[in-house]
Amino acid sequence: MAGSLLLRVALFLVVLSSHCVLGQISYSIQEEMSKGSIVGNIAQDLGLDLKRIKSGKARIFTTDNTDYIELNKEKGVLLIKEKIDRETICGKTTPCALHLQMIMENPMELYSITVEIMDINDNAPFFQTEEIRFEISESVVKGSKFILERAIDVDVGLNGLQSYSLHPTDNFVLELQNQAGGEKSVEMILIKPLDREKQNRIALLLTAKDGGEPVLSGSVKIDVNVLDANDNAPVFTQKDYKATIPENAAKGTKLTSVSAYDADDGSNGRITYFMSKTGPELLDLFIVNQDTGEVFLNGQVDFEKSTHFQLEIQAKDHGGLSDSCKVIVDVLDVNDNTPSINILSKSNFISEQSKPGTIVVMMNVNDPDSGANGEIRCTISENIPFSITSPSNNIFSLRTEQELDRERDTEHNITVICSDEGVPSLSSSVSLRLQIADVNDNAPVFERSSYEAFVVENNTPGLSIFTVKASDADSNQNARVSYILEDSTVNGVPVSSYVSVSADSGTINTMRTFDYEQLKDFHFRVIAQDGGSPPLSSNVTVTIKIQDQNDNAPQVLYPVQTGGSLVAEIVPRSADVGYLVTKVVAVDVDSGQNAWLSYKLQKATDRALFEVGPQNGEIRTVRQVTDKDAVKQKLTVVVEDNGQPSRSAVVNINVAVADSFPEVLSEFSDPVYDKDYNTNLTFYLVLALVAVSILFIFSVISIISVKIYRWRQKRLFYKSAANLPVIPYYPPAYADGTIQHMYNYEVYGTTDSRMSDIKCVRPYSQNTLGSLTCMSTMQRQKSEQENTDLLSEQKPPNNDWRMPPNQRPGPSGQHRFHTLQQRWTPYEKSRAGPRPEEAGAGAVGGTGPWPNPPTEAEQLQALMAAANANEATATLGPRYNAQYVPDYRQNVYIPGSTATLTANPQQQQMPQQALPPPQALPPTEAPKAAPTPASKKKVTKKDKK
Repeated sequence: MAGSLLLRVALFLVVLSSHCVLGQISYSIQEEMSKGSIVGNIAQDLGLDLKRIKSGKARIFTTDNTDYIELNKEKGVLLIKEKIDRETICGKTTPCALHLQMIMENPMELYSITVEIMDINDNAPFFQTEEIRFEISESVVKGSKFILERAIDVDVGLNGLQSYSLHPTDNFVLELQNQAGGEKSVEMILIKPLDREKQNRIALLLTAKDGGEPVLSGSVKIDVNVLDANDNAPVFTQKDYKATIPENAAKGTKLTSVSAYDADDGSNGRITYFMSKTGPELLDLFIVNQDTGEVFLNGQVDFEKSTHFQLEIQAKDHGGLSDSCKVIVDVLDVNDNTPSINILSKSNFISEQSKPGTIVVMMNVNDPDSGANGEIRCTISENIPFSITSPSNNIFSLRTEQELDRERDTEHNITVICSDEGVPSLSSSVSLRLQIADVNDNAPVFERSSYEAFVVENNTPGLSIFTVKASDADSNQNARVSYILEDSTVNGVPVSSYVSVSADSGTINTMRTFDYEQLKDFHFRVIAQDGGSPPLSSNVTVTIKIQDQNDNAPQVLYPVQTGGSLVAEIVPRSADVGYLVTKVVAVDVDSGQNAWLSYKLQKATDRALFEVGPQNGEIRTVRQVTDKDAVKQKLTVVVEDNGQPSRSAVVNINVAVADSFPEVLSEFSDPVYDKDYNTNLTFYLVLALVAVSILFIFSVISIISVKIYRWRQKRLFYKSAANLPVIPYYPPAYADGTIQHMYNYEVYGTTDSRMSDIKCVRPYSQNTLGSLTCMSTMQRQKSEQENTDLLSEQKPPNNDWRMPPNQRPGPSGQHRFHTLQQRWTPYEKSRAGPRPEEAGAGAVGGTGPWPNPPTEAEQLQALMAAANANEATATLGPRYNAQYVPDYRQNVYIPGSTATLTANPQQQQMPQQALPPPQALPPTEAPKAAPTPASKKKVTKKDKK
């Protein structure tokens, strides 16, 4: 236990001095432990967390690829995977240990583990032959030695071979001789001379024992055949022979020769050489010539398996006497093994933002050669951002040496070459492919620093102008570029109303039709944004220039074309050739050749007199003006631009060839109109006629619609008010019982009766029906006979309701006025005397007092009738304002009553006043009576008329 503790302390000190190996630990176990036995709790001993063991993908690695030990990641313990036979692994070598490495990733860590295999006494000593035979001459002297075959015990230490015993011991005893290497040879010594005549055969039993508990043993029989005397034994010239051989020596190579001599003669002095059966592997590897004693190589030696061999050669004569010697063969190392590269851990991908010093590959490199032949040096190709280091023996790690850039190198093919220091040097290599994972560290880059595109005006909305293109050096989603139109304004309007940008292709489309005369150019910015997280972006300025089209005709600024009075340029008759008459000034709002103007004389009264400059528009005389030239000259000049197709404007110029203004005035005041004027006048007359016809038709339709509407409203009102009594009622504003009309008549007379006019003025609030009433009144004055026939058809419902002649109200003026609210009577029956205040006005009528005011009962009935009358008035016609016409009294009839409203009862029986003949009165139409049961039907007929 103390030795194990010291070993652990030593291993711990080694760990502290290592760079990559984070720890070392050792365990001791006995061989032949059952499968699944616990070797040790490595997690606890190394202070590791079980989660770290799982996440780091911990695993056990051995250099000889023998899986005797396994790791239980769940418990963090080392277990026996296969039964361990110490003798198979180490043979006689002590101490015997397994060297393991535990590797973990993320981050990479390496721990060295040493498991010492403790020997147990599981092997008994044994002899390779079943029987040992000796032929011993009887003459052999006492003390003679006979070498016996050694027993083999593969155990070591106390469990190995410890002692021999011989039974019986009458003639022979055993003697052990110490040899080099700590081994002992067994000799049988004769202690009592033999006597063939007494005993020709002696049977002995040789037993070998070990020191284990329990003690194990093995035995072999010895058969001694007593021969006749041979008193000299062979003797070797030297006890030890040495030989050296390289490990790559060919089969049959001679190692050395042994030699022995025998003093006897004859057959007793004839010596035979043979190799002692010390091990089956030696018998196959070396051979000895029986006659000459030459030792030859019979196989292939390997320095890495065994560095030296010890052979035991015996020399025996025919008398049975023998001697032995040792041949020690040293094997020389040859650089015959290339380094073996084993990848312990490897990363196929690494981020381009990894820091320098990041481990990407960890490998184990072994060379079983010794010395310089086993010293390893690993290199990688140059000009790559990686380096290889060796943090511990046989462990190499590949690290990043500088920052990576995926856009420069998407992947690296790394060749690692490991060579030894032998002569010649042997090497091996491995190729590693490492891909660089992309990081969004590059913003999109446009192909140009700025873009300029052209679009012809009057374009169709949605037209593709051109395409911006940006590229991103990153890959996959980080290189997916989207295009965005940056928010800005053009003349105060969002730029998105002018153009749009396709997010995927970067194609710029128009959103409206452009007009070069309003907008010459504009610019905006397009943003290119990648799909990384966070996204990176860049922008570029795009300038759109509008190209002009010939979409505007020239405009003539001078002379100004007026539609009124004529304007003429005066050319004196004394004007010479080239006289400047006037100059046509025109402009074109287009640009370029679309605005290049040319002037051409299209029509002229006298083409031989004038010409126009094609470039400057100047009108000059071509020849001398004569008296025969007409005073009035009319020129038509065409102004054309240079567009394709071209556009033009026409200007008419009046030129007066005269020396005085009166002459010009008399010529241009002639009412003769030219053809163009007549054509324009005819067009305007036709247009006015059509407009008047349309207005007339519309007015007739409107009047008929209103008439029908009012007629229907009257019918509805008469049905509801047929049984209501009608009594005279005068509102407080009209205490005298008069109803004022709202119409003003203005009569305009001329000497010609056909030109006389009567104007009916009404307030603005009246509707069309009131105007029609006024118009009908004027029409009555033209047709007295027609009105007389109409009045003759109307009869009062009852003759008993009239007032006495001297009390009957009448008109207060020369003309009679009627409204829709008055009940009418025939003209000859409705005349009455004038009002008292108008008696001296010369009006025709009787005299007498006005009727007495109505009683309270009559006033109550009047209130009801007034309510109905207001509704009827609102429906049938306008509410009249009675401030413009004279007052007059109205006869009111109360249905169902024979009483006449008079001043007193005695006046009711007075005879009626005689009416003047109809011819004495102005022609008029009887007023419409208020609807009553007796007159309702007639009123309806008249409305229809």
